[in-house]
Amino acid sequence: MAEHRSDQWYAGTDRNAYIHRAWMRRGLPSHAFDGRPHIAIANTASDLTPCNMHLDEVARSVKQGVYEAGGIPLNLPVVSLGETLVRPTAMLWRNLASMATEEMLRANPIDGVVLLGGCDKTIPALLMAAASVDLPAVVIPGGPMLTGTFRGQPLGCGTDVWRLSEEVRGGGLSEQDFLKSESSMIRSKGHCNTMGTASTMALMAESLGMVLPGLAGTPAADSRLLEHSHETGRLIVEMVENDRRPSSVLTRASFLNAIVTLAAVGGSTNAVVHLLAIAGRLGVDLTQDDFDRTGSAVPLLVDLQPAGRWLMEDFHRAGGLLAVLAEVRDLLDPQALTVTGRPLVDYLDEARIWDREVISARADPVQPAAGIAVLHGNLAPSGAVIKPAAASEHLLRHRGPAVVFDSIEDLHARIDDPELVVDADSVLILRGCGPRGYPGMPEVANMPLPAKLLQQGVRDMVRICDGRMSGTAYGTVVLHVAPEAAAGGPLALVRTGDMIVLDVPQRRLDIDIDDDELARRTPSATAAARYAEPLRGWERLYVSTVGQADTGADLDFLVGSTGHQVSRESH
Repeated sequence: MAEHRSDQWYAGTDRNAYIHRAWMRRGLPSHAFDGRPHIAIANTASDLTPCNMHLDEVARSVKQGVYEAGGIPLNLPVVSLGETLVRPTAMLWRNLASMATEEMLRANPIDGVVLLGGCDKTIPALLMAAASVDLPAVVIPGGPMLTGTFRGQPLGCGTDVWRLSEEVRGGGLSEQDFLKSESSMIRSKGHCNTMGTASTMALMAESLGMVLPGLAGTPAADSRLLEHSHETGRLIVEMVENDRRPSSVLTRASFLNAIVTLAAVGGSTNAVVHLLAIAGRLGVDLTQDDFDRTGSAVPLLVDLQPAGRWLMEDFHRAGGLLAVLAEVRDLLDPQALTVTGRPLVDYLDEARIWDREVISARADPVQPAAGIAVLHGNLAPSGAVIKPAAASEHLLRHRGPAVVFDSIEDLHARIDDPELVVDADSVLILRGCGPRGYPGMPEVANMPLPAKLLQQGVRDMVRICDGRMSGTAYGTVVLHVAPEAAAGGPLALVRTGDMIVLDVPQRRLDIDIDDDELARRTPSATAAARYAEPLRGWERLYVSTVGQADTGADLDFLVGSTGHQVSRESH
């Protein structure tokens, strides 16, 4: 057998090799140490990450595949982030999860890794880690949940939470009926069934080439997920034998393919910050503006919530990702490879659309051009993003007076105040929600609309924030404003009543005051008083080293790849 990295721990007759083998002899036979590849299963299963609770079952299928191919599978629990539960926001710990996983992959005697993720931050964190270590790696997305129904109507996880809660606030739905829908929304294991961040990042991982083609989007409860997991276990052993690493798959071409995919499926804006962070770990030249240049003219082909009607179970039966990519094949780089060693485009020949209500043909798209738009202007010198497919068309060009909230607490305290001076033309601005300010860049940018406007029938307004929004959310929301207010960005200078100009077709976001007046202003002291000032621990390290949204909000000392070498012994 060829020499493997794990042989550095196990091969030989010295004291250290003895210790390593002896402590692992808890069921492993002696031939486990005869040069077979040792495969870690980086497992984000956790009862506190409900979307990933089933990944132990997936891991068992992976183990069977690894054994069948002649490898030694090893379960490696890693940091798991439950998007719906952790406070103040799961994004605060994405970089920690990636760093911890990176260190465990590097420190342990493994030759390759299968990455099990599902919930929003788990796949990005695992990919960031794998990119930094650059050992053979492959992703298995845990898959979306099955569609739940309430009163005979399908429920979109997340999306219908926002919709129904606004109906309650607007007086169109009773609290009792709202709470009745709660037990209907989550029908099975799996992550959100809308085209939210979890579904988006699963599809991004496949379009990047890091998933067995055809797997992403398979529902968590579908038996084919276990079949593909077994096959992936076999694949990782082959990848080790052929030294097929993330650096050979995750190229600029693969990232541009992911951007095309993001636009075609109508994916979450959160993919922007995650893809930038993954690219940063590899030194791939990718910028926020690439999302606009490459993706903004790509047609939207998938009619899924939050931008459309259907859900992920429908997407899978309609043909899934490969059917979408076959429609935009001419926009994909044909040289970009996958974990199988073959180009992504090789898997598109037999792809078919089986339901054109869910996945449209290129000739008849849901929208002709609906990728992420990147805005610049004196309110966003380093850029901001908006998802036109989830916005109201009449608001994509808009001028209106600012209504400013200095913190999330300020928003909650005043948004439903009957005395709040606000109308449908107002522009809601929430600051202090960026990576440093909150900390962690939470999903609060899709601010609730004022109750008095909801009661008047208003269902969308222009909203601007230096934070993020859930991939399951919708509305005319400008996100990721950079620099954030807490980093000295001009969002800290806006005052209630200032005229804000949004022009998505021209890619502009401006405050309509002259440069001299803007330069004379001082940042809001009220906002600054609420910025995060952690005294210790991870939050302190995060706030002092985190970058801005336009570069992926990674920590400055984590950018780049270190590799997998470990030079010193522990005994």
